Amino acid sequence: MSEAFEREVREFIARERPPRPEFKLPQTFLEVESKEQFDYLRAWQAKVYDAGYLGFDVPEAYGGRGIQPDKKRIVERELARARAPFFVNTIALTWVAPTILTYGTEAQKQRLLRPLLRADEIWCQGFSEPGAGSDLASLTTRAEATSDGWSVTGHKVWTTLAHFAKWMILLARTDPTAHKYAGLSYFLFPMDAPGVSVQPLIKMTGEGGFNQVVFDSAPMPQDALLGELGQGWAIAMTTLMFERGAAEGSSSERAAPFFEQLARLVELARRTGRSEDPVFRDRIAQLWLEAQALAFATPRAEAAALNAERPLALPLMNKLVGSEWNQRLAELACELLGPEAGLWLGEPSAPDGGEWPRAYMNSFGMTIGGGTSEILRNILGERVLGLPKSK
Repeated sequence: MSEAFEREVREFIARERPPRPEFKLPQTFLEVESKEQFDYLRAWQAKVYDAGYLGFDVPEAYGGRGIQPDKKRIVERELARARAPFFVNTIALTWVAPTILTYGTEAQKQRLLRPLLRADEIWCQGFSEPGAGSDLASLTTRAEATSDGWSVTGHKVWTTLAHFAKWMILLARTDPTAHKYAGLSYFLFPMDAPGVSVQPLIKMTGEGGFNQVVFDSAPMPQDALLGELGQGWAIAMTTLMFERGAAEGSSSERAAPFFEQLARLVELARRTGRSEDPVFRDRIAQLWLEAQALAFATPRAEAAALNAERPLALPLMNKLVGSEWNQRLAELACELLGPEAGLWLGEPSAPDGGEWPRAYMNSFGMTIGGGTSEILRNILGERVLGLPKSK
């Protein structure tokens, strides 16, 4: 059965995968900038969903294919092997959907999950603020109750896909007199509400994808609240658990791109005449060992018995190791390139189209988003290893 399904998926990808476009494609969902990039990726996600290969972790009643983890793993593996385009609504698929399934009302599940799976409605995340990143609970964006719902005033940053989003998962302060954790609530905010301003943030690569979002008494309906009033911090931690697990290889199939990148790195070492250099060989071997460790962590991350006591431990470890792994790999590639690492995207003589220096610059954001490496080490040290709290 699994072999037949695997063959079916492989044939579908070979037949339906869109040709590589003339325009530049983003490396991840964090860099989707232009309308043509967005439309290309959105059409691919819709095609995969319509063919029946997306939604294996969402019940059929809400537009999914039922809970079939084996089929989900097969699809992820085959997509990675084929280097197929990524799904543009990744935030919704990996963070939003499981959070709504956990805390949402029946009406919220019925209304929101099906269009999310097909990328008919795009989602963004409204957590971080200019003064509240690592210390997220100090956020100041407020949601005040009105006669017919809520009014939101505040400022969010690093908001991926906000310029295309229909919805935002929004963490806001509803009780300024309560303890900073207890005064937060979690909302499903409609991005087309009046009083919302989205402005792009340009990264050091010269690309967009991130945004800042300003709310000026922006209204949202009463039923935008997810879970209970004041439950926002607990729900946000659930979302962050899914985010950190999805970000860097919490499944063996998601680890497949690591091995694809390693293969490209080995090819680069051969082209640059460094493949026999013992120092570079040792560093590449170390990267391979760490990629294997990430892949082997999968059964542990998916075993409920191993995660009951400390549900964040394995996702945090995978995010920490995976993001720093990506940075070291891109750094090594740039060392192999030498002066040619200064040739940027679009320059005719740039090796591999300038993708390696671009990946290196983008890798720094991966060690910050979803929790900085320093914060993750503190959390793992204090909550998993039982070390004294940092001062």
